[in-house]
Amino acid sequence: MTDRGDIEAVVLIPVKDFELAKGRLAPQLPAGERAELARSMASRVVQAAGGMPALVVCDNDEVAEWAHSVGAHPLRIEVRGLNGALTAALERLSAATPDESPPWRHSTGSDAASDGRWPQHVVIAHGDLPRAETLEGLAEPGAVTIVPDRHLDGTNVMALPLGTGFELHYGPDSFSAHCDEARRCGLDLQVRRVAALEFDIDTPDDLAAYLADADDQR
Repeated sequence: MTDRGDIEAVVLIPVKDFELAKGRLAPQLPAGERAELARSMASRVVQAAGGMPALVVCDNDEVAEWAHSVGAHPLRIEVRGLNGALTAALERLSAATPDESPPWRHSTGSDAASDGRWPQHVVIAHGDLPRAETLEGLAEPGAVTIVPDRHLDGTNVMALPLGTGFELHYGPDSFSAHCDEARRCGLDLQVRRVAALEFDIDTPDDLAAYLADADDQR
């Protein structure tokens, strides 16, 4: 089964407090513009979920309200750190019982969300992908699919089945670490180079490249 319009995959999007987001861009952008950039990019990633329910992993009221406003469902996780928060989110999904109604069932308009089934797969996507178009078609049974960043260092998007014991290693060189983890878990590994998903904005150089491309397209 694949995630093309099927409830068996949901998208997890970790989003931190917008007022604290993208601190490394402070020399280039004032706080208000950084917050607006973070909202804009995260909104685009939510839209890229398409027919899959989008769960925003957060611990902030403002982010939770924003998630509702863009058609996503906030998944409140009071755990510090990206790896810890996403691990807790995966455990929450894995521990769901068949008679428990998914939280997104009445909070999204997609047909896929109407049958109330819990997913077998998740697609984890960072919220800072300004060119994201679609996250569908990545999840496959028994496989881990990784879309690295353009430097082949970070993990911008990763699709994986639940309940495999897969450990998250976000941080420096996470792409290589996640490839090794997939092999450790005995899962098929697929690496996809997707231009629209490989570009993220995290550093001043990323921002400069994004603005330069925007100027070229005018």
